[in-house]
Amino acid sequence: MNLLTGNDLKTGAVIWWTGRDWSLHVEDAADVGEGGEAILTAEEGARRVNGPAIIAAVATSAGPRPAHIKDRIRALGPTVRPDLTLRPADPNAGAWVI
Repeated sequence: MNLLTGNDLKTGAVIWWTGRDWSLHVEDAADVGEGGEAILTAEEGARRVNGPAIIAAVATSAGPRPAHIKDRIRALGPTVRPDLTLRPADPNAGAWVI
């Protein structure tokens, strides 16, 4: 499974390709498969994303999970305080980072 990620040009936030648009939440990300390069080129050219990258991920029951620890941290948010994650009300928000 491959995901497309990058940073929003307006806010700098980490964003994930959903198949039609961008989301702040990795759970919304869609597998770009072999077509990721074409999407990456089009979205970067349209100036909707900065620093786009295709990353490896694993499908889970809770949605895609980035395979590399760096991308897991980008997906979740700060690791020092679980209350500052992108989903602070989720008691398991930081459970899969480490």
